[in-house]
Amino acid sequence: MSESRPRFLQPASILDYRELARRRLPRQLFDYIDGGAYDECSLRANVEDLQGVRLRQRVLRDVSEINLATSLAGQAMALPVVLGPVGLAGMFARRGEVQAARAARDAGIVFCESTVSICPMHEVHAAVGPAFWFQLYVLRDRGYAAELLQRAQALGCEVLVFTVDLAVMGARYRDTRNGMSGNDDARTRLARAWDLLSHPRWLADVGVHGKPLVFGNLRGAVPDAQGLAGFRSWVDAQFDPSVRWQDLDWLRANWSGKIVLKGVLDVDDARTAADMGFDGLVVSNHGGRQLDGVPSTIAVLPEIAAAIGERMQILFDGGIRSGLDVVKAIALGADGCMLGRAWAYALAAGGEAAVAHMLDILRKEMLVAMALTGCTRLADLRGSAVIHAP
Repeated sequence: MSESRPRFLQPASILDYRELARRRLPRQLFDYIDGGAYDECSLRANVEDLQGVRLRQRVLRDVSEINLATSLAGQAMALPVVLGPVGLAGMFARRGEVQAARAARDAGIVFCESTVSICPMHEVHAAVGPAFWFQLYVLRDRGYAAELLQRAQALGCEVLVFTVDLAVMGARYRDTRNGMSGNDDARTRLARAWDLLSHPRWLADVGVHGKPLVFGNLRGAVPDAQGLAGFRSWVDAQFDPSVRWQDLDWLRANWSGKIVLKGVLDVDDARTAADMGFDGLVVSNHGGRQLDGVPSTIAVLPEIAAAIGERMQILFDGGIRSGLDVVKAIALGADGCMLGRAWAYALAAGGEAAVAHMLDILRKEMLVAMALTGCTRLADLRGSAVIHAP
């Protein structure tokens, strides 16, 4: 008698969660998570260049006790990672931001609430308390931006992630094909409706029981910012392409906590951020979703870390698909990493439990990588764990 095969194999890697998300989500939502700008060259480079980093294997060292704990933006973390801001996450699973925030809290790390989250920040606060960061875009309406900041501070949020690489929206062709970027002709509407209806599990869990499916932080202020196509109309109306470095003084006037700038890819911009006294930055090309053809984030990280690493904390995002990638980024100068697609895939695949499992996979992969490089603390990785970087 042959041995019976298991009905379900638990995902072994983050890429397993990507495949589960692809099956379970309507195509328009999966492409929104998975896609990038133009021909997606920078998106691929983020992943491929991380794969090209070569580590230095060391042996016969006592690695029986390894410590992954750190402090990011003044907050203690059990792992050197943050669940970074991902718009529309409440469309991936029922009240998705709340589920992800709970998984982050239980793992001893922090969730960052996007301006364009489905769940409003007060709903996330009700679930996890003040243990969240808030992300803000550069908005034309400074008064409303200040209102959002006041709301976050009133809930006890202490860290603001200010996204600076979205003066205009990148050309994301997958979204265009799926009608998420303003293409709203009859044929596209019909295809989009069929896409949703052909995923009954998602439709019941999110489409029916996950309401309201509007941008919770913007509800009331931007009445047309709801649904999928509404995202682009709101971006076009509110994102401010005229903002300059000197215009950021109003941030300090309206935010008393720490400020981390997200979207820095150039060493001169990094020096300017440090000169202006910001608390940290995220080396990021927006996951390859903005300007295609720019360098991968791991390619520019070492130069930025060498220039300003002693003056401010550096977070890294782009291409992270494993705990090994986190180890590589820290070895090349990052203080920690922001996950984006990694947690979005897991959330779409299985909600809070899947995000928790993904983080456990990440933790175990980091432990193995550090043990085999002979490092017991994150600080040991710097300057000793990498043989080659792109």
